[in-house]
Amino acid sequence: MIRISFFTLGCRLNQSETVLLEGVFRDNGFKVVSFSEPADVAVINSCTVTAAADSDARSAVNRAVRLNGQVRVAVIGCQAQVQKKKILVWPNVSWVVGTAQKMQLMTLIRQDLAGPKRARAYVAPIRRSSFVLPFSKSSAAADAARVRANIKIQDGCDNYCAYCEIPYARGRSRSRVFKDVLLQAGELAAEGYKEIVITGVNVGDFADDGKTLVDVIKGIEHLPGVERIRISSIEHTKLPLALIKLMRPPHKLCRFLHLPIQSGCDRILKRMGRDYTGAQMESLVRKLQENVPQIMIGTDIIVGFPGETEADFNETVDFLSRVPFHYFHVFSYSHRERARSRVFKGVVPDGVIAKRSKVLRELSRAKRAAFLSTLIGTTQNVLFEQKKDDHWIGHTDNYVTIKMKLQGELKNVMLPVLLSRVDAEAVIATPIEGFTHDGSGSKDQRSCRGA
Repeated sequence: MIRISFFTLGCRLNQSETVLLEGVFRDNGFKVVSFSEPADVAVINSCTVTAAADSDARSAVNRAVRLNGQVRVAVIGCQAQVQKKKILVWPNVSWVVGTAQKMQLMTLIRQDLAGPKRARAYVAPIRRSSFVLPFSKSSAAADAARVRANIKIQDGCDNYCAYCEIPYARGRSRSRVFKDVLLQAGELAAEGYKEIVITGVNVGDFADDGKTLVDVIKGIEHLPGVERIRISSIEHTKLPLALIKLMRPPHKLCRFLHLPIQSGCDRILKRMGRDYTGAQMESLVRKLQENVPQIMIGTDIIVGFPGETEADFNETVDFLSRVPFHYFHVFSYSHRERARSRVFKGVVPDGVIAKRSKVLRELSRAKRAAFLSTLIGTTQNVLFEQKKDDHWIGHTDNYVTIKMKLQGELKNVMLPVLLSRVDAEAVIATPIEGFTHDGSGSKDQRSCRGA
């Protein structure tokens, strides 16, 4: 039996695709092993958002080779799509498979294993059409270490922001067939997953046969066994306001949104090619906070975009201090070969980027701590995931990390708990009297949102 291992870089979208691929290989007679074990074939699902992500893929290849000098490596996905020639000369690489053909990986590997050992590239143009994805009970069970499951509903991007090459790596925006989304969600719910995470490059673009993102959420929430639906990330310009209602009981959409803004300075936003102003973003964030109690809202920020002055950066700091975001993911600007910004003047020195990044990360920690403190004394539903030391770890629907001491098995159990105190970036909680480990009790669990 051929041993195959997988290593995933980047976003939840990549994670969801890797799980599907693991299921396909398992169903076709391969033995899926941990990436920390020697394998006959190692698959690297790559990311190319930053130069660091590119480097991480090469490091993963080296790790696989150290475990087995004869391993045959497949580098697939975004970096493979845009850096084919570079990757083909890496040690032990037998397959470079781009975005268009990555889900046919099992067929490509099986046919090539029977032939001479040489590096092959499968990097085709990416078609703009609706798509379906391979999934099975094996795929649904493949990510058994987790209690939430990612579902890809969309791929590609039409925005062509100045700093980004994702439209080249993943193609133009296109949507998964609506019925195919619900079929996979049903399989995952039947396997016991209580939380479904909707993923894509721009999930707000979803459109298939007259169905929108709102229809996807409504369709999934009616599936037996589904207790939560989470949107991984969404552009605020594509956010349907109808989602506000779906974040209120008895609906199941989590009170959590990650809305990438990239800068709080209008001048920099314009240079980036982002089609909004800080004022427009602020208006939406305040509307969400006013209409969805205890919603957690996060964002992405790029530091050091070419031409960013100290005054521009200070404008971003003021914006993030004022607007009710609760955390930020802070990224250093990274030069990308196909991005328009590669020729922009005003390169910001690495030392300045590091200093500015530190300021934003400290502000993010302070804002998260302030938000967590507002939840102390409230009752929240927690989906528990794992036991670490003597605490069970889980998350509320608004994605607050919870730590609680309790005997018994709580993995994949949803319980209402009382939030008692902040502990670093988590909250210590205590169980609610009268509820059993299966979550049964006298109170409707979905009503425990900040009670």
